[in-house]
Amino acid sequence: MLLVHESGALTKPPLLARDVQLYHLAEYLTEFLIYFMLVFSPWAFGTTEPWSIWVMNVCGYGLGLLLLIKMTVRWTKGYRPARWAEHAQAGHLLQALRPYLLTRALAVLTLGILSYCLVAAVNARATFNPLSLTFDYHDCVTWLPRSFDSHGTWEAFWRYVAAACWFWALRDWLLGKSAAEQAAQSVTPALPIRLERVLWVLAINGGFLGLEGIIQRLSDSPKLLFLVKPEIHQSAQTQFASYAYRANGAQYFNLLWPVCLAFWWLTQRSKSLKPIAKRLLLAGTVIMASCPIISSARGAALVDLSMMLAAALLLLVPLFFFKDRYPGKNKARSAGWVVLFLAGTLAAGLGLGWKQLRPRMDDFTTGLKEREQLYDRARVIAGDYPVFGTGPGSFERVFQLYRGSPATYWPAQLHNDWLETRVTFGWLGSGLIAIALFTVLLRGFVSGGIRAGNHIIILTWLSLTGCLVQARWDFPMQVYSILLLFLVGCAVLFTVCRTP
Repeated sequence: MLLVHESGALTKPPLLARDVQLYHLAEYLTEFLIYFMLVFSPWAFGTTEPWSIWVMNVCGYGLGLLLLIKMTVRWTKGYRPARWAEHAQAGHLLQALRPYLLTRALAVLTLGILSYCLVAAVNARATFNPLSLTFDYHDCVTWLPRSFDSHGTWEAFWRYVAAACWFWALRDWLLGKSAAEQAAQSVTPALPIRLERVLWVLAINGGFLGLEGIIQRLSDSPKLLFLVKPEIHQSAQTQFASYAYRANGAQYFNLLWPVCLAFWWLTQRSKSLKPIAKRLLLAGTVIMASCPIISSARGAALVDLSMMLAAALLLLVPLFFFKDRYPGKNKARSAGWVVLFLAGTLAAGLGLGWKQLRPRMDDFTTGLKEREQLYDRARVIAGDYPVFGTGPGSFERVFQLYRGSPATYWPAQLHNDWLETRVTFGWLGSGLIAIALFTVLLRGFVSGGIRAGNHIIILTWLSLTGCLVQARWDFPMQVYSILLLFLVGCAVLFTVCRTP
């Protein structure tokens, strides 16, 4: 709100102590919700049940409300809390591109994607009746996005609103400085406290979840978390950890362990962290990296092995090309730890999971052929609705019309997120999503933000790339916990900058 001065000029209302207190209360509540969502989402059976999805939705809306409160205090009262600078600096590849331009562009794209879903839901062409398995058709505006399953699109819209609130609230909170960092103005930490805490929560939570998954697999228990037997995938060999579908569990760990490995690498320069903590962090990363192999998910295991090789090269090659940064003793120690990580992961993964993975690898091509038959039918849908698609969240209902016969398999997901996105969002909506992702990846080449080093950026890129590769033959983005973890990687990339 603006006040009118006697001279006629617009002025901001005065900043009061209660405004600052409200701002910091919103910061504390934001931090609590972030930690809760990071821990809760994978343990709540991957957030695949309606009750867990709505718990995360409500938490996401809470984060959005807290972000709105903080932005109101900053904009209307002129409050300027200590934050990591986002101004341009010399020495970057895209020095002329200002960070705030990318931030505004991504904000517009976020609103565009949400508006696309909202219009498709309001302008629905049909509503699916689950009792009669038929569609009730409505009049709609044909030159606007429209949905053939209004209920599914509304569910997707509310989920995406919560995910957007999660991304922007996390990014805004990461850019703020803690009280300790504000007191030490002249000290530049190797990693900001807030980002370090998020990474610790991810590493500890992921390590325990991976350990639980391994124990559950070795005990051959058909109950998720030793508590609940799912309605589908009731065999212990088709599940992993808290996920009823083993591939989803493997995809979660593939998305997580490269970030944790980058975090461990950064802690090697920390003198305040005890050696035992560093070794436990590496041990937890080994557990997480071995889980995709132990899960016996074929595609995830191949991606896992490929990412391990790439991560090893990314960490080892600089040791020999940047000798001034790594003295001889430190270089040998760092190289030894990386080799130990590879050896430990392969030993644990192949030792505990090769017996179940080997016969499935022999049947790998057959599984791909079966999925390609589904893709052929989905491409027909995409061809029938190329521009706007069938509506976000409508794939399961629409696919039945293209099965050919009632005996044909009717999947809830296509096992190909790239194609399913094109089917449901069309080229227009898919283009908005692709541009938004490109904007996030572009941020790493622009100056300003948290100086966290190059390794965390590169290995986070590797993490997201591995997930997108798996999305070609599976559906990680349809699982809420995996989507939120993917957005954590995007938020980190959108707050850190490369070292010149």
